[in-house]
Amino acid sequence: MTGREVTRGLLVLIVALVLQLTVGLDLWVAGAHPELMIGLAAVAGLVGGPERGAVAGFCTGIAIDLFLPTPFGLSALVGTLIGAAAGQLANSGVDRSHPLFGPGVATIASAIGVIMFAVLGTVLGQPDMLTTGLGAAVLVVSVANGILSYPMTGVCRWAFGQEASGAAWRGTLVSGDAP
Repeated sequence: MTGREVTRGLLVLIVALVLQLTVGLDLWVAGAHPELMIGLAAVAGLVGGPERGAVAGFCTGIAIDLFLPTPFGLSALVGTLIGAAAGQLANSGVDRSHPLFGPGVATIASAIGVIMFAVLGTVLGQPDMLTTGLGAAVLVVSVANGILSYPMTGVCRWAFGQEASGAAWRGTLVSGDAP
């Protein structure tokens, strides 16, 4: 990664964190709120590949872990796994030309991330993470991140220094774009 990519990545991370901690926490639907950081990890993996996705997931996770009462590193672990998995899927040779590929992957990755967070949190001794509210959290987070994957794709392309074509802003990814 170049210095420019690191600087842009940090800027995106800070803006996403501020949005999560201000606007995101105020948007409650069915007892749950959006989680932008897990969506950003998934989209970074789709745009930048498994290595950049893992790094972005770790960084977004550590950043949000500073503000959560859960075990430190739990969000970083989940973000790393989600970012790397999304990047691996993007590099696996699947047809990425459909306009709903990116939002679909972001939606599914976000749902898996929320469930993984709850299961690992329970394993680590956090009470009440596997409750009836988990379904609402999965739905709210996955739908929000699916919708927000369109602008997140453009932002990640900018951060990674990739050409911002019109397709990037629509959330589509063209095969061969990931490094």
